[in-house]
Amino acid sequence: MAAYWWRHGGHRGGLIDVDRAEPLAAKFQVDVNRAEWPELVQLPGVGQTLAQRIVAERRQDGAFRDWDDLRRVSGLGPRTLQRIKPYLLPIPQDGELARR
Repeated sequence: MAAYWWRHGGHRGGLIDVDRAEPLAAKFQVDVNRAEWPELVQLPGVGQTLAQRIVAERRQDGAFRDWDDLRRVSGLGPRTLQRIKPYLLPIPQDGELARR
């Protein structure tokens, strides 16, 4: 290893500069009325069980009409709702929901 380093200019200071791109911020948002449970698991405080309950509740009783409507999901309390709101796409009004 040392011989390779020596033969390839180890003592000449042949160091290189590496340019690194600035990290890009990506906004992650989920449509709670369309997402399946693997997408919902990505939300803070939402595990597989809660994500599956959200999907099951939506399939059983229809689309969520507003944020408070999410409280009908067993295990989704006010604190969890506050934590996930920034990651949820806005829930459209009733007329818009019917057109989807």
